[in-house]
Amino acid sequence: MSEHTEIPTDLRYTSDHEWIRREGNGLVTVGITAYASSQLGDVVFVELPASGGKVTAKQPFGVVESVKSVSDLFAPVSGQVAEVNTALQDSPEAVNSDPYGQGWMIRIQPADPREMDTLLTPQAYAAQLGQGG
Repeated sequence: MSEHTEIPTDLRYTSDHEWIRREGNGLVTVGITAYASSQLGDVVFVELPASGGKVTAKQPFGVVESVKSVSDLFAPVSGQVAEVNTALQDSPEAVNSDPYGQGWMIRIQPADPREMDTLLTPQAYAAQLGQGG
């Protein structure tokens, strides 16, 4: 498996290796970073909340299970779950093969969109990974 070093510059990040993207409709999409998926190894199962549920920033909202470990997923912002990527039930490997695309986890209607401004910039996330920025 190759080491993933791709850090898209149009996203914000958490220190727990989640990414968040603002969508044009007011929602935000959440997933785990390529770095996280490479550290986990082959993802075999993803447990996500139901649509309509609430998530709280920095609190677990789901679980990703790989051949190596089971890891909690932490919400980058608080809000209501607007959509869940149900395709991951049948194809959890998308988290590894396309973490910033088909491997997304949930879409949230943020309670406070300004919460995103407190997340890591791509440069800060790169620095956390020791990649400079």
